[in-house]
Amino acid sequence: MATRTATEFRAPLGPDVFVSLERARASLAEAMDATEPAERYVAAHIAALRTAAAVLAGKAKPTTRRSRPNAWTLLARVAPELSEWATFFAAGAGKRAAAEAGLPHAVTEREADDLVREAERFLNVVIGFLELPHQLPLPRQQTECSDRTEPRYLDLRETAA
Repeated sequence: MATRTATEFRAPLGPDVFVSLERARASLAEAMDATEPAERYVAAHIAALRTAAAVLAGKAKPTTRRSRPNAWTLLARVAPELSEWATFFAAGAGKRAAAEAGLPHAVTEREADDLVREAERFLNVVIGFLELPHQLPLPRQQTECSDRTEPRYLDLRETAA
């Protein structure tokens, strides 16, 4: 019978990790379905935040400090190997706020599509980081819109019908 050494033992991840990942996937699917760039950008950024929340739920130690750093600062502190991702998504927070505020031309089609792709990559990186079984990526579908050069995305729920 094989036994685990102390260095091999990992505490099980709590349910908040899985809830956050599921919410991240839902936000990512919402971003993929959105037709407006601002909606895609906001939903993709929220998906990234929820992905970061999964890491924090699985790795962060509770603190009693009065000042609470934002999720990206905390992510870089708790998981230094994800600090580049934290910096990338933190830089997009202003654009997200502008898009949420309804400012015209806050984000371009390209910026929105790029953020959707990066949020999906981040989700997959975090799944590996947390040593979870890999989940199938959300399938993509090319649209026939002539003004779009980027692929459109298809929600998994549509493929089940």
